[in-house]
Amino acid sequence: MTDAPRPAPWPAPSAVGPLDAVVEVPGSKSLSNRYLVLAALASGPSRLHGVLQSRDTRLMAAALGALGSRVVEEDGDWLVDPRPVLGGVTVDCGLAGTVMRFLPPVAALADGTVHFDGDAQARVRPMGPVLDALRALGVHVEQQGEPGRLPFTVRGHGAVDGGQVDVDASGSSQFVSGLLLAGARYRDGLTVRHTGPTLPSLPHIEMTVEVLRAAGVQVDDSRPAIWQVLPGTIEGRDVRVEPDLSNAAPFLAAALVTGGTVSVPGWPANTTQPGALLPDILTSMGGTATLVGDVLTVGGTGAVHGVDLDLRAASELATTVAALAVLADSPTRLRGIGHMRGHETDRLAALAAEITGLGGRAEQTSDGLVITPRPLTGGAWHSYADHRMATAGALIGLAVPGVEVDDVATTAKTIPDFVGMWTAMLAGNGTPA
Repeated sequence: MTDAPRPAPWPAPSAVGPLDAVVEVPGSKSLSNRYLVLAALASGPSRLHGVLQSRDTRLMAAALGALGSRVVEEDGDWLVDPRPVLGGVTVDCGLAGTVMRFLPPVAALADGTVHFDGDAQARVRPMGPVLDALRALGVHVEQQGEPGRLPFTVRGHGAVDGGQVDVDASGSSQFVSGLLLAGARYRDGLTVRHTGPTLPSLPHIEMTVEVLRAAGVQVDDSRPAIWQVLPGTIEGRDVRVEPDLSNAAPFLAAALVTGGTVSVPGWPANTTQPGALLPDILTSMGGTATLVGDVLTVGGTGAVHGVDLDLRAASELATTVAALAVLADSPTRLRGIGHMRGHETDRLAALAAEITGLGGRAEQTSDGLVITPRPLTGGAWHSYADHRMATAGALIGLAVPGVEVDDVATTAKTIPDFVGMWTAMLAGNGTPA
């Protein structure tokens, strides 16, 4: 069998003038997959409205189906009928961190083996902390590949005692969230203590705590870096998923690049999504941000300013900020994002390589990047099978003619029709034809 030919690179369109667009952003991937996991562990059925329709969420739904629950789509909603967790199955993680890190603690509840594997790129993503935590709780984990990486097999016995466990979540907050999501189903509940030197993306753990409480689970997070989930019932729910604020980032940032305005409806007044930091970040880089009702509008003058930012709490915004930084009028330093080396790709190395490839200057530090603006030329922008790298290339392409994004289809991981939405934004109406 021969490999299928790679698609031609996507010519990122350049803006011909200021934008004036409204962009409807699909639902949050982070919330969608948390709601799906809890619905599969609940005591009764759930109906989820506005779930993101993307590769990551479909991988999660398929995995939960393999583990026994019934997940179906009906009139745009997703219905989840929870069933006992099954063994003797295989979970395809793709390149979804939420699948590979949230579901091993669920698989520990199966009476039998659950094998985990995924894309080639997924096999380099760190998994050790959550696997070590499960072993400390008495769960048998067999490693088929490199220690602390996919593939591996969880051998469950139908129940987990729970108790207390230490985990170093310096590499990803998902290690904590995955354990907490299943903790209420463990006999004694679960207390998770973070032991590492840093804790990235804390808002994502706060998001996990919030969705647990909304489902009737008692969670004590009163102590720093310690979370206690009490054993109990997880309630089935009828819930609506917020728009994905991080996926709004490249669209809103486009307003700064073009000197126009981009509006995103459905912006929540209160949220645990890290993307809520966007208005302040974009304002600090020279834009304006106004929230009227639930519509956030970002405006720009065409000038972009460099910043010194600690993005520890919202590293998923770093690729967008880096793309803006190469177009700025002064240098930018991004801090607190060393853990991005373990994302879909080593995002720090990838950003440095691709920015340099277009003539810019980007230098890695121990925990981030320093970007010094220089005149750029068009050329290849490699995505590394990373959705946020692809959208960063599209953003730079607005101001730099000739940027060609390799494998733009990887954006389907979290944005089902990125190219259509991007094209429509440039046309000014924000809705794909």
